[in-house]
Amino acid sequence: MLQSISSFFAIVTILLGGLMACNTNQDKSLKVESKSPNIVIIYLDDLGYGDLSSYGATKIHTPNIDVLANGGVKFTNGYASSATCTPSRYALLTGVYPWKNKQAKILPGTAPLIIDTCQVTLPKMLKKQGYQTALVGKWHLGLGTGHVDWNKTVSPGPNEVGFDYAYYMAATQDRVPTVYLKDGLVQGLDANDPIEIDYKNNFEGQPTGKDNPELCEMMWHHGHNSTIVNGVPRIGYMKGGEAAKWSDIDMADHFLVKVQEYVKSHKDKPFFLYYAMQQPHVPRTPHPRFEGKSGMGPRGDVILEADWCVGEFIKTLEEEGILDNTLIVFSSDNGPVLNDGYFDDAVEKLGNHTPAGPLRGGKYSLFEAGTRVPFITYWKGTIQPGISDALVCQIDLLASLAKLVGTNESSTDSKDLLTAFLGKGNKGRESLVIEATTRTALRYGDWILIPPYKGPAKNNLVNIELANAQEYQLYNLIEDIEQQNNLAENNPDKVQEMMDIFNVIRGDYSQISKMDLK
Repeated sequence: MLQSISSFFAIVTILLGGLMACNTNQDKSLKVESKSPNIVIIYLDDLGYGDLSSYGATKIHTPNIDVLANGGVKFTNGYASSATCTPSRYALLTGVYPWKNKQAKILPGTAPLIIDTCQVTLPKMLKKQGYQTALVGKWHLGLGTGHVDWNKTVSPGPNEVGFDYAYYMAATQDRVPTVYLKDGLVQGLDANDPIEIDYKNNFEGQPTGKDNPELCEMMWHHGHNSTIVNGVPRIGYMKGGEAAKWSDIDMADHFLVKVQEYVKSHKDKPFFLYYAMQQPHVPRTPHPRFEGKSGMGPRGDVILEADWCVGEFIKTLEEEGILDNTLIVFSSDNGPVLNDGYFDDAVEKLGNHTPAGPLRGGKYSLFEAGTRVPFITYWKGTIQPGISDALVCQIDLLASLAKLVGTNESSTDSKDLLTAFLGKGNKGRESLVIEATTRTALRYGDWILIPPYKGPAKNNLVNIELANAQEYQLYNLIEDIEQQNNLAENNPDKVQEMMDIFNVIRGDYSQISKMDLK
């Protein structure tokens, strides 16, 4: 039967007491020379825990990202908040759990902005502390109010939630519109060739991947069979805007040039740069310089391309004399996926490479590979190299960076883990709720509890286990990182303890029905 209410409140007291003790310890141990370092978040897309050589990959070599990992803090328990892109990006920038916002789900390119322009965000907080703020790369958090005219200034968007400068694609590389925007304006648009976008109905006379496969240079597998741009069929329908359409193979170089230009022109004052790279998300379109270099098809090639871009970016910081005063956070929005909509040899040429490393699952999954991702902090001369098993999440960057720059402005969900991020301690979170397509699970200490969920156990389109089951799943991640031994049936008290904690955190958002565990 369910435990008593008194034990329930005892758990709450323990959690709050532990948090207060954690913050006190951090305050005592933290000493930072510079109060206004440049802050850069390098955020990859669908990069798995096992996709970097610094995280154990042996079939692919990522020397430039390894410089960050080997010269900074490499976290082994670093998490995105969600197993899909939009929710993780929402949490990263707002410090709020994505399951608290019903709109924080994978969005079409025409979705309205899902960040309230009145709420606290990472760039807003830093702007108040004198920082210049910039976004370069993927946005995918919605634009406008739901009825966007792409031929005029699109607002609200990144600029209205704290970014002084924003150069971005609206959604993803596989979704229309396939154009770049700068501060809300489509770049290179010919007024005589206006853009039209529709995610339900095609425009008359427009070829599609479904009806005109002969026009496709990359073949779709599932879902990606609408308007064809540069030989690649996309999600959604687009008409017009020919002069403004991006070149897929040049996208990595294009964003790299933008971040390099930004650094060179803004180096005299502290800046916050959110460098949201598109690799290795589909469609994987490596520049010819990298094509075939990995031996694992386009997915491996774009990982090598991303690594090169990181190296060139670090080189720019060094050449401009600001690397020593720049805190770099490197991570991914969620775990890996191979076939995510196109036939691109990601499965066929994988070989012995394991994108998830030792973890189970992947993108879309509540198993560990969905949300446990590469997570690195690097600050040359300030952060001492090391490996940390502290439990940290991207949602905690808001509170932690607020502490770094001397303000308390934050959100209720973001925790101050600056001591851990700077490598000055190994104290992380005690608990974390992770999310995958609206389903949630609880990480608490060394344990993970996944409640029962209806639905298929596996997404057969992407060949990933989702962690849906009729029973509770309880795993000790220290003893069983591969999540092969479900301990729930033999540990009902532990399951109950974690469910009580879970329901405290989720509050009114919880839709999980309690069940008799005995």
